[in-house]
Amino acid sequence: MLRRPRWIAYLLLAVLFGVVTSGLGAWQWQRHEEKVERRDLVEANYDAPAVPLTEVLRPGGTLPPDQEWRRVEVEGRYAASDQHLVRNRPYQGVFGYEVLVPLETVEGTAVAVDRGWVRNAETAATVPEVPDPPAGPVTVTGWLRPSEPDLGRDLPAGQLASIDLPGLAEATGQPLVGAYLILEDEEPAPAERPAALPRPDTRLGSHFAYALQWWLTVPVGLVLVLVMARQTAREEQEAAGTAAPRQPRPRKVRIWDEEDA
Repeated sequence: MLRRPRWIAYLLLAVLFGVVTSGLGAWQWQRHEEKVERRDLVEANYDAPAVPLTEVLRPGGTLPPDQEWRRVEVEGRYAASDQHLVRNRPYQGVFGYEVLVPLETVEGTAVAVDRGWVRNAETAATVPEVPDPPAGPVTVTGWLRPSEPDLGRDLPAGQLASIDLPGLAEATGQPLVGAYLILEDEEPAPAERPAALPRPDTRLGSHFAYALQWWLTVPVGLVLVLVMARQTAREEQEAAGTAAPRQPRPRKVRIWDEEDA
């Protein structure tokens, strides 16, 4: 039966179905592992005691992957004239701007500080009102994040499409280090500041359950083909009169039948 061309094609389709579902399960499992790794990284670094920026990031270096979301502190002065706004950033379901201001450090470098979020103005061509950063020496505490990709968009002066540190360095002439800082606190604290960005989302989602579901469906195609082949073979045998007679099911005796007897 299974050697017939039609059933060979069915078997090949079942095998292909198994390969595809197995691959989808592996992809969902990989997504789950990535979420677990990110969660563990955030939980290890986000609430850890702040360390000096120079202990984590050297001038000219990039942020090591295991140091993302590391809580650091740095002293310097804000270069308020080099402030840039990053467009189309969501906050509690509303799009606005994130405010980037270079902080000139005592070591002679600068670090871009994401001071938080402000709402869009009336029109895209209008610059929103942004609270000024503290003037004079300031100690900033926050979390390190790597540079984002350049989206290649031509925007008005003072605006960015992403937190692209090379683009910000080119626009400002500041010797920026290879990571930016999401603001937690400033000392001295200003009377007003942009809205603080929320804690990163560390929920794992449903990738683990989806992986199990895909893997459980791997043999379904093969099982269906085998059941169909068995049923077809039985029907052909019955049509040819070669099938073994089916045994009748024993009749279940009910209580009232016994009483009638």
